[in-house]
Amino acid sequence: MPLSITVEQVGPLAVLTYLVACLDTGEALLIDPGGPGPELVTRIRENGWRLRWIVNTHGHADHIAGNGFWAEQTGAQIVMHRLDWEFFSRPEMQAAARAEGFPPLTRADLLVEDGLRLPLGRQEAEILHTPGHTPGAICLYFPGHLFTGDTLFVEAAGRTDLPGGSLEDLLKSLEEKIIILPDDTRIWPGHDYGETPASTLAREKATNPYLTDFF
Repeated sequence: MPLSITVEQVGPLAVLTYLVACLDTGEALLIDPGGPGPELVTRIRENGWRLRWIVNTHGHADHIAGNGFWAEQTGAQIVMHRLDWEFFSRPEMQAAARAEGFPPLTRADLLVEDGLRLPLGRQEAEILHTPGHTPGAICLYFPGHLFTGDTLFVEAAGRTDLPGGSLEDLLKSLEEKIIILPDDTRIWPGHDYGETPASTLAREKATNPYLTDFF
């Protein structure tokens, strides 16, 4: 059976938080929890799903603010790339998160690397390390679906002028990890910054200046 994908804008910076469930088994994962997300809580409860993973596409405070709530409520493990754990758990980055009114990053249960496959019931997601927005930014790829966090938006891409960012790394990630995927891949970004909340890779290759102007 196909995956179930539910999205809710969560937190003061309107992060698109995704709930992905394997309908065969009821195992679910959460991507970039910006906070509790009442619609997502209801969805899990009504379907009797078991949340297994909390996946952070990167360590920015708006994308990890709900980690503690969800981990405490469900027992799910927090997943992050090793490089972002090392970067955002530093005292100065924790202080920056607090200054913005967010809880700092203090926990990660599974540190991942490029190519790791994360099981979800009878499905699995491939971790794509896509640095540029942050050193350990990742995308989560299920066949037909790519959850891009702040690496790629609809008609835009993530900032590279923040600490740990690199335009050179971002362009390399887009070229080597994303544009090689099938054109019909559904793009699910970390914020609703474009004309539509989601897109396809074919559409982005035709309209996104980060893909049309650099490659």
